Amino acid sequence: MELDRLDRDIIAALVEDARTTYADIGHLVGLSASAVKRRVDRLREAGAITGFSARVAPQALGWTTEAYVELFCQGKTKPSDIALAVAKFPEVVGAATITGEADALLHIRATDVRHVERVIERLAAESFVVRTKSSIVLSRLVDAPPGTAVPEPRNGSHSEL
Repeated sequence: MELDRLDRDIIAALVEDARTTYADIGHLVGLSASAVKRRVDRLREAGAITGFSARVAPQALGWTTEAYVELFCQGKTKPSDIALAVAKFPEVVGAATITGEADALLHIRATDVRHVERVIERLAAESFVVRTKSSIVLSRLVDAPPGTAVPEPRNGSHSEL
């Protein structure tokens, strides 16, 4: 689906506050509330908007420590095998296959450094893991929610509805 400027502005408003009314969004983007609703419905049907949720500060839940862990796997471990294994860990809040020497990068949230250490020990015990390399986050420099910066089309074209 191709997004025009109005779609991007609507998405940005919803990312900022998913509880914003269609009337308030319409005021921001220059549309009526019903036109905003139609666009949001279309964006949901097309899969551009996948849902609405609350963003909770991890610290409020006691998850005050975070780390990034690189996984180095044996042989030709399939990404699906890595995904299946790391899905067992509630502390793993993000995982991706990556370029470079490591096979995957995991984002971990935990209650403290000892908790991170226990998670890494359990991850390292997975049969396909050869070794891990971890980094503890000291402070967040940028912490924008996904979708905050909605990129413009590369060719500079804008299709208006």
